[in-house]
Amino acid sequence: MNLLTNRPVKNRLAMTGEMTLSGVVLPIGGVKEKVLGAKRAGITHVLLPADNEPNAVADLPPEILGDLKITYVRNLDEVLEHALEKEPIAPVVPEPEPPAQPGVDSPRAIH
Repeated sequence: MNLLTNRPVKNRLAMTGEMTLSGVVLPIGGVKEKVLGAKRAGITHVLLPADNEPNAVADLPPEILGDLKITYVRNLDEVLEHALEKEPIAPVVPEPEPPAQPGVDSPRAIH
């Protein structure tokens, strides 16, 4: 999505989970382990499925989370709202290659 919108993904953000073809975010397992792994990796913001909120709150007390922010999402629109920067970036346009000069590194016909 960031390529289509030219909006970069926010720095130090992690996401985990699955979604349906209609964009509904599904619950996941192993929330505690995934969040603690993200924290060890230097992540500062994690997006989790909203259906996992009760077990995440029970398994991850504030003293464990520290400054780690958790946002619970229900659908693709919410994921994009929290995952992508608000402002698009200018697309990178590659420089065109100069045209080949005849006789210099050009293929030769063999007769």
